[in-house]
Amino acid sequence: MSSSPSPAPARWFKALRRTRPEEPYLKNCTVDCVDLLRRTRAAFQAGRTTKENFRLAQLEAVARMLEEHECDFVDALGRDLHKPRFETVLSELVLVKNEVVHAINNLKKWMQPQHMERNLSTTLDSCLVVSEPLGVVLIIGTWSSPVQLCLAPLVGAISAGNCAIVSPSVCTPHTAELLHRLIPLYLDNECFHVILAGTNDLPEVVELKFDHVFFMGNREEGSRVAQTAARALTPVTLLLSGKNPCYVDQHCDIATASQRIAWARFHNGGQSIVAPDYILCHADVKARLVEALKCRLVQFYGCNPRESHSFGRIVNLETFNRTRDVLWRSGKVAVGGQVIEAEKYIAPTILTEVAESDPVMQQEVFGPVLPVLTINGVDEAIAFINKQEKSLCVYAYSSNNKVISRLMSETSSGSFCSNDCVLQSLMVALPFGGVGASGMGSFHGRYSFDTFSHRKSCLLRSTQLECVTYLRYPPYEDRNLSLMTWASTLSQRSQGWCQIL
Repeated sequence: MSSSPSPAPARWFKALRRTRPEEPYLKNCTVDCVDLLRRTRAAFQAGRTTKENFRLAQLEAVARMLEEHECDFVDALGRDLHKPRFETVLSELVLVKNEVVHAINNLKKWMQPQHMERNLSTTLDSCLVVSEPLGVVLIIGTWSSPVQLCLAPLVGAISAGNCAIVSPSVCTPHTAELLHRLIPLYLDNECFHVILAGTNDLPEVVELKFDHVFFMGNREEGSRVAQTAARALTPVTLLLSGKNPCYVDQHCDIATASQRIAWARFHNGGQSIVAPDYILCHADVKARLVEALKCRLVQFYGCNPRESHSFGRIVNLETFNRTRDVLWRSGKVAVGGQVIEAEKYIAPTILTEVAESDPVMQQEVFGPVLPVLTINGVDEAIAFINKQEKSLCVYAYSSNNKVISRLMSETSSGSFCSNDCVLQSLMVALPFGGVGASGMGSFHGRYSFDTFSHRKSCLLRSTQLECVTYLRYPPYEDRNLSLMTWASTLSQRSQGWCQIL
């Protein structure tokens, strides 16, 4: 901890008030944020974040915060999402700890300049790419994984040497307020801050001159953030939700596939941007798959999932009502379908006889609803997926490597995983992000470091080859042009290419 904590995490949070229980927000948020941004930028310009030792100390503080307050995070997520301790520890805390450890282990290498290829005219010079921090970045988290999707990007921002202002989702108020309380106790009070801004306040906050905005959430809000940031010429990373397809081939281990799909779709109460949103199932195995999924739900949550300590609840009534309405207007309920508004409970539900035009296929669904559509092979599956907007994830289950290869190469998505779900998004060595309608940019590990860095081109020249470079000066002559072209052209190392030339 680089400086002692203030009596309150930020004096202007005294203005905090609530319009409804699940959405605290700041009064005069933009005015107060201007002052906060000014002070944070002053800290950055003073060079507080540039030293490797400072970055390592802040990363270690994040890990220590997670270790010392594991029970607090478990309690907060339990209150916000009815999230089981098992899921909180594995999908939230362990993932962020892995990000921290990976960054600590590799930070020195990431910070080193990269030496690049030279031509003859620069043979005595140094061609470097230097990673420098962007400045003050804004990280806007989402409620589906409110710890992971705030702190994992923050690890990247710290590693790259930035100051950061974090805005956790107020849809998970207990977790947001816990982050607001803890981060100032562990991280440098001048460089890292938390704001609790309501959804309606975010565009005004984004409109301020940040050096980068990292946003996670739905497409509608992401579009507004991107448009607002564009007006200030602020670069953005967008990690957006959508509809992730899951193809189940006729050549497939149904028992394993059903187990992995059911876990991926229904963990966290079905509220995950990386969960499979719908199944494209080969007609030959549809009946067996649906039956296997039913069995898995009983195995996971018992005959009455409402009583299970392993099954979550919908985050708020707005999301509950939207999910319930979509459920009631789509397909046929094969299992589940029960809803209890007072508890924001929707039973894990599988829908069959779903049409492409049904609401469940036309809207983003953050809830425990899994539609199963019938198709007649990989060609139809690829055509169906490619008709939709590009998704964050594509999943495929098959024992045929050619089928897997085709799904991977003939569809476009932010990420791809075969014979499992979600795990590709948890690997710190793999970039995770969207493409097209599912977002832009990526994070995790080195990719987070690069996202929050400017890769500056640097040429460190000597004056010793003026006997060659003088040829570039006027008056121009064809002979000098030939010599300069020869000296400036990179040599081709491929023997086959040289033969073609």
